[in-house]
Amino acid sequence: MKRCFKCFEEKPLSEFYRHAMMADGHLSKCKTCARQDVLDNRLKKTEQYREYDRERSALPHRRALRERIAAEWAEKHPDRRRAINAANNAVRDGVLVRADRCEGCGCVGGVQKHHPDYAQPLLVMWLCKPCHAIADKIRRHLEGSASSCA
Repeated sequence: MKRCFKCFEEKPLSEFYRHAMMADGHLSKCKTCARQDVLDNRLKKTEQYREYDRERSALPHRRALRERIAAEWAEKHPDRRRAINAANNAVRDGVLVRADRCEGCGCVGGVQKHHPDYAQPLLVMWLCKPCHAIADKIRRHLEGSASSCA
């Protein structure tokens, strides 16, 4: 057992990160307090961390990894890639018009294309990022249920 110097709670050693330089081999603040400190610091220095993240993502090995992952995804899901390309071309050509609000929650701006059915590439829902994540989760669940029933 060890007492956290921030929240003053006594917790088991498993609730403290390991730290070789400390006498008992563990940090003096608990994992919960350490996580909160990191979150507070990141919120306080948002622009600094965004710049750091941008620079880091521009490194050649990270770009190569992103390209490899995208190529593997496109090879694994050719139907989805075709639907995305067709919808993007339709938006570019004015056949498909981007909505200004989310069809899920009604928030304005920042909408993305969601394909409920990749066999119908021009049938899209315009969703904000949180609603899109929920719709994709539902789609994955339904696809999993369909494959387990077969």
